[in-house]
Amino acid sequence: MKLISAPRAIPVHIISGFLGAGKTTLLKHLLSQKPEGEVWAVLMNEFGQIGVDQQLLPQDQGFAVKELLGGCLCCSSQMPMQLALSRLLSEAKPDRLFIEPTGLGHPAQLLEQLTEPHWQAHLSMRALVTVVDGSRLHDSAWSQQNLYADQLKAAQIIAVSHADCMSAADQQALAALQAEYQPYQQAWLPAPMGQLDLAAVDIAYAGAVRKIQPLLQLQKKLQAAEALPEIKQLPYHYVETAQGCSVAGWKMPKRWIFDFYALLDLLCEQRDWLRIKGIFHTNAGWKSFNFNPEQFNYQTAEENIDNRLEIIYRQPREWLEFETQLMNCHANEGK
Repeated sequence: MKLISAPRAIPVHIISGFLGAGKTTLLKHLLSQKPEGEVWAVLMNEFGQIGVDQQLLPQDQGFAVKELLGGCLCCSSQMPMQLALSRLLSEAKPDRLFIEPTGLGHPAQLLEQLTEPHWQAHLSMRALVTVVDGSRLHDSAWSQQNLYADQLKAAQIIAVSHADCMSAADQQALAALQAEYQPYQQAWLPAPMGQLDLAAVDIAYAGAVRKIQPLLQLQKKLQAAEALPEIKQLPYHYVETAQGCSVAGWKMPKRWIFDFYALLDLLCEQRDWLRIKGIFHTNAGWKSFNFNPEQFNYQTAEENIDNRLEIIYRQPREWLEFETQLMNCHANEGK
């Protein structure tokens, strides 16, 4: 894949958000701020095979809009997205680019693709924006979905749409959500009627740096090796740093079944953390854990694509002993 080199890396904005949150409305307002004489491009992703959102965007001269239909550009093979983006940059030669993933997408995965070395000379990533519908925050069944949480965690800026329609319950839920994600030090901006100044989001991306590694137990066995193997599949361990905090994480196959009470005891025994979040396939069914220093919550959860755990902390810590105890909670293999 060959790109025509631009005189400078162009600013790139990812506008993510759950289904119906107001991403396209916000995008239209941002596009309305295009200076005369510039060319702006938009790459949109529709999960289905029929594109609709493209028709809602300006078709005037100075805009180049391309849709990528079928599947999620965040999660599926990278090649269709890489080709579409390469063609858009080469043909339109835009001064600024906006990318709107499907509401079912995981923007952190898209961001990982776009910050790979071969894109760095062409793309200047800006703060990742996630749009949330303020008028639906009171609906916990909607706001507590794993995908919703993934989109919030990935964001550097959270734009609250429909702020003028928020009830007292929505305001209360917003305050709780801001407290929950406080360790990530995100900016929460009201976007009534989908309106937000470009200057508010035109800041450099300063998100997480994730180092994916083999499980720490395996690393110890391989410590004599010159280099650790490249990780392609579960299980794995990662360390992620973002805006003053660190996250120790583990992802393990969904077929692994954990002893629920042993796992609960292990998590409750931890000290000096800011947040513990996880979802596990246990011998008592799928369970989600959401701990903050004031409250330890766990509940029955829907089946997930894997077992996962994240511990947010500030002070450096060696995790080998914890991981060993975590693996001891692994009871058996499921189907």
